Amino acid sequence: MLRKREFCFRNCWLIVFLIAFVFVSCNRNPLKIDVSDVKVNLTYKNYEDDLFEAKGSLEEEIPMLQEEYGRFFELFNLHMIGVGMPDDDDEFYAQLESFLNDTMIVNLKGQVDQRINKNELEQEFIEAFKHYRYYFPNKVVPDIYTCVSGLNQSIVLADSLIGVSLDKYLGANFDYYPRLGIPAYKIRNMHQQKIVSDAMYFWAMTEYPMSLKASKVIESMIYQGSMYYFVEAMQPELTDSLNIGFTENQLEFCQNSEANMWNYMAENNLLFSTNRMDIKRYVDDGPYVSVFSTESPGRVGAWLGWQIVRSYMKNNPEVTLKQLMENQDYLSILNQSGYQPD
Repeated sequence: MLRKREFCFRNCWLIVFLIAFVFVSCNRNPLKIDVSDVKVNLTYKNYEDDLFEAKGSLEEEIPMLQEEYGRFFELFNLHMIGVGMPDDDDEFYAQLESFLNDTMIVNLKGQVDQRINKNELEQEFIEAFKHYRYYFPNKVVPDIYTCVSGLNQSIVLADSLIGVSLDKYLGANFDYYPRLGIPAYKIRNMHQQKIVSDAMYFWAMTEYPMSLKASKVIESMIYQGSMYYFVEAMQPELTDSLNIGFTENQLEFCQNSEANMWNYMAENNLLFSTNRMDIKRYVDDGPYVSVFSTESPGRVGAWLGWQIVRSYMKNNPEVTLKQLMENQDYLSILNQSGYQPD
């Protein structure tokens, strides 16, 4: 009798273990992969430090900075701060010196040094591009350059480089932002934890632009969804709220209202609308979507598109990330997704 009970006890634990194993396996995020052995040589430079160190001897230092930073030097001077180039503009040095001595710029540089952990940021970029190298072994890994741009573009991109204005990520409590009239829904995402996800999102958009044939709301939704899925693959430990830039309450609203939002858009013939205002209302960023209440975030359409892409990838495990990003037949993704929110 004792042996029979012992046998039963052991088998019960085995069954529990197997059930737990199956449950964990089914719920494991397939994007959480081990990239510890992936090698990536990432060029990461803090241009703002080198530029401010050159202040006071610009005519001697600028030629060396121009040689070291190349294309980014040009982007920064021509398109980010608008002072021209040293060989083309007689006022270049005077304008650059004025920029570097401006009280606001000096303060922004000090705040960047105080609020941004640059070593941590570099490691986050390395980790993200290890994932990029894993999924896209033949793609070029861009150089990363940071700067202080005077609150101009957050992210700039060119062939093989990403530029990041660190002064656009000083935190939601940075008092300059509301004083400049930046909307609150944008300010809440102007912090360090959004830098890498923003950079990867915009990099994906340049590498995989939206099809010129796409004109429907649902196509924009799914395209945007693939961008957020890409970021998720590059940063699988990132929370959904940080990825898409929602508050936790807004994310909870979307999760609780997913079926209602989807059904509303379907029943009101919005999914296949080609009206640009419909795309803007449901896919573009904004404070909220009025038909879904002020508790909703902007970009609910992009969030729904992300869920469609997730469903598509889950139900088509043979599809690689590369194949997803190259697929511009957004309606086929919808049809093969099996997406049907409860």
